[in-house]
Amino acid sequence: MEIIRIGDKLISPRKINETIERILALRQKGLSQQEVADKLQIDRTFISRLESIGEVRKGKTVAIVGFPIENKDEIYQVAAEEGVDFILLLSEQERWAFAQERSGIELLEIVMDLAAQVRQMDTIILIGSDKRIRVMQAFLGREVIPIEIGPSPITQDVRLDPEELRAILRLIK
Repeated sequence: MEIIRIGDKLISPRKINETIERILALRQKGLSQQEVADKLQIDRTFISRLESIGEVRKGKTVAIVGFPIENKDEIYQVAAEEGVDFILLLSEQERWAFAQERSGIELLEIVMDLAAQVRQMDTIILIGSDKRIRVMQAFLGREVIPIEIGPSPITQDVRLDPEELRAILRLIK
């Protein structure tokens, strides 16, 4: 067992880690901070501070919808790293295949389902042409954060700077 000395105290890093894991497990199960504090005989404010230290994002949910994206795997990776809740990115080829492989009614049902999912998010980032962004914004019925990648119509994939997206995501957190 590793023990470290801090002044007159002997500290067990393993005990600290085990306690933190236990706190988080109990909080994940739905116990309140006070219930966990009482159960483990620690101060509730410690739990609050611990959660603040590890907090990646508080509250707001984020969706990203964009096409036609050339480097969609790279953009997806950035979005995932930054904790985006809903990600829908398509290349031009995928966009056309998505539309052509379905009947009109199937396509409408899928689009309506996707729109319902996106509308539940607090913040929506739309990536696309000037016209496509305006149409999607009207369809969603809410303000969005637009990332315009060119004038409409865009007929080929466009590369998006992943660091531009990362900067935007960090601003809205």
